[in-house]
Amino acid sequence: MAKTQTVLQTDSMTMRFGGVTAVFQLNLDIREHQIVALIGPNGAGKTTAFNMITGVYTPTEGDVIYTAPGKESVKITGKLPSDIAKMGIARTFQNIRLFKDLSVYENVMIAKHLHLKSNFLSAALHLPWYNKEQRAMAADVEKLLRSVDLWELRDEKASSLPYGKQRRLEIVRALATNPKILLLDEPAAGMNPKETEELTEFIRQIRDEYKLTIFMIEHHMDLVMEISDWIYVLDFGMLIAEGTPAEIQNNSRVIEAYLGVDEDAEG
Repeated sequence: MAKTQTVLQTDSMTMRFGGVTAVFQLNLDIREHQIVALIGPNGAGKTTAFNMITGVYTPTEGDVIYTAPGKESVKITGKLPSDIAKMGIARTFQNIRLFKDLSVYENVMIAKHLHLKSNFLSAALHLPWYNKEQRAMAADVEKLLRSVDLWELRDEKASSLPYGKQRRLEIVRALATNPKILLLDEPAAGMNPKETEELTEFIRQIRDEYKLTIFMIEHHMDLVMEISDWIYVLDFGMLIAEGTPAEIQNNSRVIEAYLGVDEDAEG
């Protein structure tokens, strides 16, 4: 794997719930502009790891360290999710969390407001700088929706979209916050093979077009193996392997723990 700048690190990140250790001393090194996957059986601690990185949980022990391009590394351990999002780390969820009664356009515009500089009074009085900022945001939303082939659906209710389009909209809404790192929690969940294939190309497209680093949890192994630059494997909250897709596919411990395949089986 090419040595590029580290943008996200976890240092012995641990999460305990009472007497249960969900994640134990997890060390990750996510590098700029790469697509990195976190895989493992159900209950392995993958979403817990995402929740610690994005501020939903505060780690019991250890730290999360973020290095925005061109800036010094900072510990973001225990910061509020909204503050972490403003710093440039966005995420989606396993269960789609769109505003289902709002339009495609409105869902994305709401996300743009994360970086709104005007205050409530400016908005209420429609002061010039607020109007200018609104026009700029509207232009950004249009450009974003056009770039991902959702502009023609801008007035449709989010709930009326086909499942694959809803997934795409949720990712686009995260993109609207101008992230440097995008965390995707099982983006292919519930998708048919054609939708999964389209999603694979879409993830590549947004990584390249928006110069993103993408970190994803995914059970769909075809997608993971095709698209990932680097893969981490969790089992019972512990990191059991990391490497390229080829290395992970041939790792006997991963085969035993995650794929549930006899090590002597063919393939």
